Amino acid sequence: MPPLLYLLMACNLVLGTGVFVLGGILVPVSESLHVSVAAAGQVMTAYAISTALLAPPMLVLTGRWPRRRALVFGLLLFALGNVVSALAQSLAVLLAGRVLMGMGAMFTPIAGGIAVAMVAPEQRGRALSLVFLGIGLSYVVGTPLGAWLGFRYGWQLPVGLVALAGLAAALVLALLLPKHIAAPGASFKGLPGLLAQPAIASTLAVTLLYFTAIFLVFSYIGPVLQELLPMSAEWISFTLMLFGLAGVVGTLVGGWANDRFGARRTLPTQLTVLGSMMVLVPLTQGQYALMATVFVVWGIAGFGMMTPQQSRLAALSPAQTPILLSLNASMLYLGTAGGAALGGAMAGSVGFAKLSWVGVPFALAALAMLQISLRLGAAK
Repeated sequence: MPPLLYLLMACNLVLGTGVFVLGGILVPVSESLHVSVAAAGQVMTAYAISTALLAPPMLVLTGRWPRRRALVFGLLLFALGNVVSALAQSLAVLLAGRVLMGMGAMFTPIAGGIAVAMVAPEQRGRALSLVFLGIGLSYVVGTPLGAWLGFRYGWQLPVGLVALAGLAAALVLALLLPKHIAAPGASFKGLPGLLAQPAIASTLAVTLLYFTAIFLVFSYIGPVLQELLPMSAEWISFTLMLFGLAGVVGTLVGGWANDRFGARRTLPTQLTVLGSMMVLVPLTQGQYALMATVFVVWGIAGFGMMTPQQSRLAALSPAQTPILLSLNASMLYLGTAGGAALGGAMAGSVGFAKLSWVGVPFALAALAMLQISLRLGAAK
């Protein structure tokens, strides 16, 4: 794989940590800002909606820029959002910082477009999985460490450290990236025609549905773990690290399986496993080993789906890869926002421990949509 892809992976490690670190420390956030845990959980909603609605226009506005400049600009926006978040003394300011972070998420589809452009078609799955491996690594390194720091020293510290890491990553990119990278920029030209294709529309719908299912739970992962089995900050961090390791394995396995077996065989298996684990989560209450095993298997399946989904879209229209990946990210984050909002609304009545059962119908709907998508010929 081209060395540049490893650098992009490291940048996604920073982004993933910034996005997900607050999910494990919502209780300290809520206490600091004097709001409920459900209200604090809307930090994921704010980021998700911003990414879904603002990142694609930002991607197009910078579509004619050199790829190096666009990547650096996205990281700087993300870092600025973390600075605002770390300094927030109210939920409104924290949400504003998360909106800025979401705009900076334009970095991720640009990085994906570069990965696709730099390798042969038969290597797309592995290239994409390498770049997005940084997101999985954020659960292994950044999110558990951030949760521990947040519980011990206040939630502002890990957010501030992410801001510094983002600024450092932007500087490294500016210094090391080639001035000219042969990768397409994003454009809305021809987009209505693309979205009118049943193969593309159904693929995007699958992403929306299964991320709604996932983030019904993972927007509130800290409270969920505590209700399943009360534990210390160290054990929460360790459990998040286990989930992160599962995400790394899932990302790598998903890329390999996509190139080896194709999306038609890979995705139904992954989605079936994901839905099954969601059914099992509440049944693990009070049993740490069983609970950890279920979340690990869930992580492998969930993270493993990202590369096959992106590879399908890239194969459908290679010239429009950046905007299609951005739209897929929009569906991802609309699902994240919907899951966070619905999870916050349902937590009071069903309890955090049983939130995954609320998500099961969405996982089943995603599986049904996937079957429709495959019949329409969306898998390549």
